[in-house]
Amino acid sequence: MTPFIRIKIIRMKSFFQLFLIAGITTSLWGQNLSEQDSLSTIDLEEVKVAALRTDQRQPMAFSNVDKSDLAPRNLGQDIPILLNYLPGVVTTSDAGAGVGYTGIRVRGSDATRVNVTINGIPYNDAESHGTYWVNLPDFASSVESLQLQRGVGTSTNGTAAFGASINLLTNAMADEAYTQWSVSGGSFNTLRNSLKFSTGRINDHFEFSGRLAKITSDGYIDRARSDLKSYFLQGVYQDQNTLIKAIGFGGHEITYQSWYGLSDEQLDSGISRTYNIAGQIFDANGNLTGFYPNQEDNYRQDHYQLHWTQQWNSLWSFSMGLNYTYGRGFYEEYNDLWYDENVAYGGVTALSYLQIPAHTIGGRSIESSENVTRKWLDNDYYVATLNFNRVTANSRFNSGLLASNYDGDHFGTLIWAAFPGGVLPKHRFYTNKGKKSEFSAFAKGTYDFSSQWSGYLDVQWRGIRYTVSGNIAGPAPFEVDESYGFFNPKAGILFSPDAKNQLYLSYARAQREPNRTDFENGNPKPEKLNDFELGWRFETARLNLKANVYYMGYQDQLVLTGAVDAVGSPIRENVGNSRRIGLELDAKIRLADQWLWAPNLSLSSNKNLDFYFKRDGVLTALGNTNISYSPSVVASNALIFAPSTAFQLGVLSKYVGEQYMGNIDAVRSKLSDYFVSDLTVRYTQNPSSFIDKIEWSLLVNNLFDRSYISNGYFYTYDIDGATPSGTYTVEGNGLFPQAGIHFLAGVSIQF
Repeated sequence: MTPFIRIKIIRMKSFFQLFLIAGITTSLWGQNLSEQDSLSTIDLEEVKVAALRTDQRQPMAFSNVDKSDLAPRNLGQDIPILLNYLPGVVTTSDAGAGVGYTGIRVRGSDATRVNVTINGIPYNDAESHGTYWVNLPDFASSVESLQLQRGVGTSTNGTAAFGASINLLTNAMADEAYTQWSVSGGSFNTLRNSLKFSTGRINDHFEFSGRLAKITSDGYIDRARSDLKSYFLQGVYQDQNTLIKAIGFGGHEITYQSWYGLSDEQLDSGISRTYNIAGQIFDANGNLTGFYPNQEDNYRQDHYQLHWTQQWNSLWSFSMGLNYTYGRGFYEEYNDLWYDENVAYGGVTALSYLQIPAHTIGGRSIESSENVTRKWLDNDYYVATLNFNRVTANSRFNSGLLASNYDGDHFGTLIWAAFPGGVLPKHRFYTNKGKKSEFSAFAKGTYDFSSQWSGYLDVQWRGIRYTVSGNIAGPAPFEVDESYGFFNPKAGILFSPDAKNQLYLSYARAQREPNRTDFENGNPKPEKLNDFELGWRFETARLNLKANVYYMGYQDQLVLTGAVDAVGSPIRENVGNSRRIGLELDAKIRLADQWLWAPNLSLSSNKNLDFYFKRDGVLTALGNTNISYSPSVVASNALIFAPSTAFQLGVLSKYVGEQYMGNIDAVRSKLSDYFVSDLTVRYTQNPSSFIDKIEWSLLVNNLFDRSYISNGYFYTYDIDGATPSGTYTVEGNGLFPQAGIHFLAGVSIQF
């Protein structure tokens, strides 16, 4: 090819890229940085999260995942689903197919007990402690890498990790300009469109990049549709010692409610596994007449972050982060009069619940009414972090500070009522405000005593103030005014007898405050955890083995009762003493140049100690019972065939043992074990100098069409005088069936 033709093609390509991103950003094209500066960029990116992540020189159990690991399955499903095959992980999906509301549990601990940070900024909701990935659809497309630490792990920012922590790092600075369009679709009318771009380096120092995405799906469960939109925009300045990033990202989700599930009685009666009770409308005789079309969850969340990372010299560096998160939205609900008075007994149609005075119409006393309500959350969250790092040939020191403030308004509005009693439109029937402030500090260090021995020490202090004032729906007064101070030490030692083997032993203390739902349902105590970990790592060019034994002893652990509140949030209770004992095995075996086998196995015993339960009015000692949602066996297996860099085929399998949804070992609370497999296929083309890359992807979920249930809830309530002897305890449950075989296929074109 002549130089003139080559220059012509390059110019056409650059013009096409600029055309595709016109209206999003405009810029001048600059030359690429040298190899030395590229290495500096990677180092500075790592500095930004170095204080929160662990590595091979520290005595902890962890898994690293980068964007190439996520890519084969990243076709529109949420991040928890993409992490399904990591050790000890169990994932759930309300809509049954991985789009919409999804959840993750690690070592039996739910999402409220899994600390999540994005670029070092806490992502867990300050009040509920939950992580709602539905608010950040397609976020995996903007993740450079992530690390999952099991157990307490290292000190991090935000609420304490009681089962695991997940640290995400968003896109690194791109050296070269590109535009990437990805589209995927498949079962249940699922469709994802995503556009990414980067200007590449401009004048050696600047880069602008971003992503816009939209995902829609009907869901496996009836009407469990999702309409999800998201964005990610980033501006970067970088030189050899400085990295400054301004980032804005967020999403808007509209999902039809699917958090009620089906009881075992309903499933045994032959009702469709996809049936959704949300939005049911009945006539006065209890005949189903239809479904309310707007029984939806509608929420927007925007995050604005500023990060400054500075390498002072060969030893010292620091990073600073500022964050503002703005969340607002509601869930809309049709409250049917017949259903409320004959099935649910929730009282949500009573005029007293709606704060409407009883009145008379035509001589008839009106005390209840069918209605439509919206329950709102409008919140602001401010965070500032500061980290200092010192690295030498035989030591590593990290320290960090965090200050945060959360201000959340909770209120309910009446949209419609059959008998509104003359109240004004958008009448508020409850309102309360939650405020939470936190200051925390940590210091940790690793020191190599010799070529074989190293020690780890980590201390953290967290101070929290949480207040709530006002009324909750009912109406009922809701007041909280609590302050907490937690000191959490951690220590460990690591022995490396040779270049292939490592042995480690560690201890970690964690304490954490109750969440909002805990306060709504009682007078909870803070939790305490002592975590002991003993591990072995073995690594060669073709074999990587990890084994980890843990003992986690809890005091006043807030465990899931299995019941959920009106919005599907899990209800918990303090259970005194409890413990988890487990063994985790993880391997990556290069069977041949073209074959990789990656199995993992988690075995555990999870017990409440000396548990008491009041059944039929009598307090009964149940002894040691199983902790809810804690299967004793979780296993994954991945077999990857890659005959070339262009083609990859993988078969992934997951086994989750039986588990209880409550803490009293009731038969009705048991979820059966399940075994499912997925198939992934990925093929890459480099067709021309105009189109850099085309990637074709296929994902077949539940390859063998298994019928299984991955999640549910269990509850009990007492009926007084129901039997001649007095009180009778009633048990109930809700189950979430998952989709049979279903698929997603996609193509990604990069210019």
